[in-house]
Amino acid sequence: MIQLGVNIDHVATVRQARYRGTDAAQIGAVELSGPGIDPADVGEPDPVRAAHEAELGGADGITVHLREDRRHINDRDVRLLRRLVKVKLNLEMAATDEMVGIARELRPHTAMLVPEGREEVTTEGGLDVAGQIARMKTVVASLKDAGLIVSAFIDAEREQVAACAEAGFDVCEIHTGPWAEAFAACGGDPRRRELTAELSRITDAGAAVRDAGMRFNAGHALNYHNVEPIAALPGLEELHIGHAIVSRAVYVGLRRAVAEMKALIERSGSGMMP
Repeated sequence: MIQLGVNIDHVATVRQARYRGTDAAQIGAVELSGPGIDPADVGEPDPVRAAHEAELGGADGITVHLREDRRHINDRDVRLLRRLVKVKLNLEMAATDEMVGIARELRPHTAMLVPEGREEVTTEGGLDVAGQIARMKTVVASLKDAGLIVSAFIDAEREQVAACAEAGFDVCEIHTGPWAEAFAACGGDPRRRELTAELSRITDAGAAVRDAGMRFNAGHALNYHNVEPIAALPGLEELHIGHAIVSRAVYVGLRRAVAEMKALIERSGSGMMP
């Protein structure tokens, strides 16, 4: 059965919109223990509470991206999530010495290496593992030494898959952003060549991942309209979805939004997709 990892970064994004004048790394510096905690020290909505709601909705994992600039998720969030999350915790991170040190200390269940740019709104493309293979080998070895499962977020390219295998990654998450863009451009018409081409690219990359002995995951820009063909791909183990679920939660609540996405994925994975 395909698992659903729910990315809760955008819950923290909403919090930071309200607390824009405060250093994101300092908001919520308090721990759970201690009397007289001022709610203003934590900020709302609290992504730690959101993780609990996502779990109750059926999430198999919680994903957060601790960025260098701490623009949304901060150190307090990650530390409390590691203590309180009852399912898998996936930490998205840049391959920097600072983030490797944090991951080695906190030991999330999975550490996923992603590219990171200061000006981007969200991650805009896959990690170039092939172009920095020596550095990737060092980082992967360090994370594995701490007992972590290590994942790479990459574009649907066989060259990148081969590089991930060489570097020692356990998991490849295939970037589905181009699929989502093609889906939106042609209204999801399965007869359109550009859409079938993107699906074929992901299918081919997934097969290469599995042939190399790694786990095949996928994610980025997936939503309630475009997820089913991806969820139906052979050998897919896990999907990571965030923005669409948090957006849906504004209307129906996070628990229900997660449950609705999980139902779509399970229907697709069981071959029930129309």
